[in-house]
Amino acid sequence: MSALPLFPVTTVGSWPRPRAVLRAQRLWREGEIPEDEFQQVADDSVRQVVRWQEEAGADIVTDGEQRRDNFVSFVATRLEGTRLMTLLELLDLIEDKIGFERLLQTLDVPAYSISNATCVGRLARRRPLAADDARFLKTLTNKPIKITLPGPYLLTRSMWVKEASSATYFDKEALGEDVVRVLREEIVELLALGVAFIQLDEPVLTELVFAPGTTRTFMCAALAARKDPAEELDFAVHLAQKVLQGFGGVRFGLHVCRGNWSRNESTLLRGSYDALAETFSRIPVRQLVLEYSTERAGDLMRFAAPEIGLGVVNPRTAAIEPPNEILRRVQRALAFYPPEAIFLNPDCGFSTFANRPMASEKVAVAKLGALATAARELREGL
Repeated sequence: MSALPLFPVTTVGSWPRPRAVLRAQRLWREGEIPEDEFQQVADDSVRQVVRWQEEAGADIVTDGEQRRDNFVSFVATRLEGTRLMTLLELLDLIEDKIGFERLLQTLDVPAYSISNATCVGRLARRRPLAADDARFLKTLTNKPIKITLPGPYLLTRSMWVKEASSATYFDKEALGEDVVRVLREEIVELLALGVAFIQLDEPVLTELVFAPGTTRTFMCAALAARKDPAEELDFAVHLAQKVLQGFGGVRFGLHVCRGNWSRNESTLLRGSYDALAETFSRIPVRQLVLEYSTERAGDLMRFAAPEIGLGVVNPRTAAIEPPNEILRRVQRALAFYPPEAIFLNPDCGFSTFANRPMASEKVAVAKLGALATAARELREGL
């Protein structure tokens, strides 16, 4: 990655999708338009998202995940052996219908807006998960780019539904081995393209320590958590280590949050990252991308990873954080990290689910601009 300024500004990944993209994606999935027509609409949207990021002052850009229905289920269009299923379809399929209904009732999210990539056969890449997106993004900007991928634990848990998956895989651990293979194939292709920042998303790690035994996050991944939380964390570490083994010359990031599906903060998890510090220390990433803009995240602390992607604006609120508020949060982080180790970003994506964005395009631009303003003031102050 080319030289970055101090306090580089970036996003966690997703950006609100315009109506044209949502409509084209729906029509494509329903077979009413060819895929290339959807891709053309998405191309135009990515161009606009990149312009907004550059104009706002981002130092590292993403494609806003414009081609994805959400941060994990999009793999159903790119992996053999998967089927995209709504939560209502899953309710018809699974044995524990009462338990699943109870889970849905705790969440401030309509079931129709969420789909899950469910494993129904042997996994294989039908097409790249993100390499084609990276190839297009590199034609639009001279700035460094970040590519986001679902982490191996998230993918394994979200895709494993016993009633659909066990005919192919004995258990989710067996499925995890093929998930590792798929992600390593993807990373090899991304590195060949010159992508220097790859972020793995593992949001459900927080559920294991903040809500053990209750599986109260939805994330389309609650069905697969049946073990002791410590065993699940060990499994997550095992998968991440296997995915990352042997890769050099790239900045790997790990994004872990407490849920980004609702503006009602009371439905989201809370607790200090201290509960995950030992787990983080065993995952060989350069940067932890963490949320710290709300009191739900607890106090800042130093982790084993050398860098922190510091979440200092809340993507779920319409209020734009003033730069001096962002500065105060960064000043607290400077007690634990040197300036060159701190990246600035929102807590999470601006649109975790395509049909349920947490922010408007206008708000996303303004919040990114506030980050860039704060970064400039920090650089001048140093």
